[in-house]
Amino acid sequence: MALGRLEPEGRVVDVAAPDSGRISRIVVEEGERVEANQVVAYLDLYEVRLAERDYAASQLSEAQSILAAETQAGESRIREANTRIDQIDRPQAAAIAAQTSRIEGLQAELRLAQLDLNRFRQLYENGAIPRQDLDRQQADVDRLQADLASAEASKLQLQQARVSDLSNAQAQVNSAQANLTLAQAQTRVDSAARNLALAEEQLERTLVRAPRAGQVLRLYVEPGEAVSNLEGSPVLALGNTEQMYVVAEVHETDVEQVEVGQAATITSRNGAFDQTLSGTVEQVGLQIFKNDVLDDDPAANADARVVEVRIRIAPDDSEIVAGLTNLQVDVAIDIEPTTEETLSPAVPSPQG
Repeated sequence: MALGRLEPEGRVVDVAAPDSGRISRIVVEEGERVEANQVVAYLDLYEVRLAERDYAASQLSEAQSILAAETQAGESRIREANTRIDQIDRPQAAAIAAQTSRIEGLQAELRLAQLDLNRFRQLYENGAIPRQDLDRQQADVDRLQADLASAEASKLQLQQARVSDLSNAQAQVNSAQANLTLAQAQTRVDSAARNLALAEEQLERTLVRAPRAGQVLRLYVEPGEAVSNLEGSPVLALGNTEQMYVVAEVHETDVEQVEVGQAATITSRNGAFDQTLSGTVEQVGLQIFKNDVLDDDPAANADARVVEVRIRIAPDDSEIVAGLTNLQVDVAIDIEPTTEETLSPAVPSPQG
């Protein structure tokens, strides 16, 4: 037989505030079950930090709106600049194409006129036509050559103008795209986002949250009391009482007989419950301690050296003692089921 105490799965957790201050509100009661990360209490600076967070959020929203507006305006300028390129390119390309067609027509006419001029010279030399006809044909050739030269010069001017105009329009596009970097507006957004993150962090430090799911076993403070984030200043005690354990203190001379998986029975020393509970050894400690659970027998050794053995109580029995955390119990571990031998309690050695 060994002495033991009841405790929730994962032991009892003392929940502290993330920062020093005064408790303004406690929003849970003893016995209430909470979920992991649920807010259980508020510090007095919560309202101030909430207002600061809301202001930082509004500043970020405003900066994002300005950035979106400037981005939209910049993209609009880029679209306008690209439109100007199309407006310049299409008519000028058409004019160049028309001039090219005119040049090709003049070239064809000039080739025919030159053929006729050669024939007229032959006829003139043979005395078949007068000098006047030859001169007229020569004048036609000269006129076509002048027209062709003029058309080619015009085409060159159109091409040069097109290149220059497209270059200027492209420069406007490049300028609009460069302005779209919006470095200043983006910097404002980044700064506002950092301020919001800091405000949210400061707000979070005014909230006391449950680190895991469980039942509130005890409230250590009341609203208005000061708390600290240092160890030893908890707000409440929390435990998973849906599954209860027994921490049995087995004498150091007996611990070698205890193994994981052995069956155990648990009974109340003071009648807190009438049933005999069953459980299974789940963990055997690796350290030897001075006993923590004191026997009410005056003859018991108050300075025994023991090892803590954790025993998982059967689920149906666990419900019976869910509200009895830290209750002192008697534990019998069945180390040899075939011989019905159990552990001896941690009692003082006989004095000779």
